[in-house]
Amino acid sequence: MGETGNQARIAEAISERAVSADFPDGQAYRSLSPASVLELRGQFQLPGWEVEAAALDAGVIPERYARNFRTFDPMDQARLLRSRVAVVGLGGLGGTVVEILAREGVGRLTLIDGDNFEASNLNRQLFSLPELLDTPKAAGAAHRVARVNPSVEASAHPIFLATVNAAALLAGADLAVDCLDNLPARFVLESAARKAGIPLVSAAIGGVAGHVTTIFPEDEGLRLIYGPPESAGKKGAEQSLGTLPHAITVLSALECSEAVKILRGGEPDLRNRLLLMDLADTTFQVLDLA
Repeated sequence: MGETGNQARIAEAISERAVSADFPDGQAYRSLSPASVLELRGQFQLPGWEVEAAALDAGVIPERYARNFRTFDPMDQARLLRSRVAVVGLGGLGGTVVEILAREGVGRLTLIDGDNFEASNLNRQLFSLPELLDTPKAAGAAHRVARVNPSVEASAHPIFLATVNAAALLAGADLAVDCLDNLPARFVLESAARKAGIPLVSAAIGGVAGHVTTIFPEDEGLRLIYGPPESAGKKGAEQSLGTLPHAITVLSALECSEAVKILRGGEPDLRNRLLLMDLADTTFQVLDLA
């Protein structure tokens, strides 16, 4: 049977399993349960995200994402499901970014980090648990994604991003999210994203303060924040100020906000701009980057 015939069979199977439901405002919709998604995934040997995207194409809303509507429409959600995001660095920022993107329905996640969990991570890194100490962060992140949203394909890469492997690690990604903790690696990631022709959402944190920006391939990017790579130093404020979990959560959410806008086909608010956050006095400021 050809691709068109198979698509018709999938649509028919989805329709058979769809049930009536109501949004909180009383508007009716057709819903597909997570259990039905798993069943159809096995029946048709497809990733869950493909089943869910096919449901949206057929006018059926996967119940997992029902509360994403009305902020999203079915086309928005389908775009997220068909996207791939590379998250580089799976510590405090990266762990929370991955959790949000998986729950929001980004269909494929490339998870990159060569580090292992250690005891000092337990205060802020969402995927760190006492029983996972000394195990790879990438594997822990992938395991968490599988538990949170089985429809998401998570590929774990327990290696550090470097010039020699960056192109391969970003292959196929629609967007990269910088959750790194050192400046040389940030510049390597920016260069790789530029060569891949994809946007980069970048954040850095220290204590309860941090910043976020969005960089497209043609933008000047990190040089406007840190100066030339050769004089930018190695570590940021995190080394001297530590990192607190409530600040991590806010900054991660801001990164995801920019990423989701781009994946949905919209314009990010922080392109060529820098959002500065300081929770010590609860201030937020947005600067235009010259």
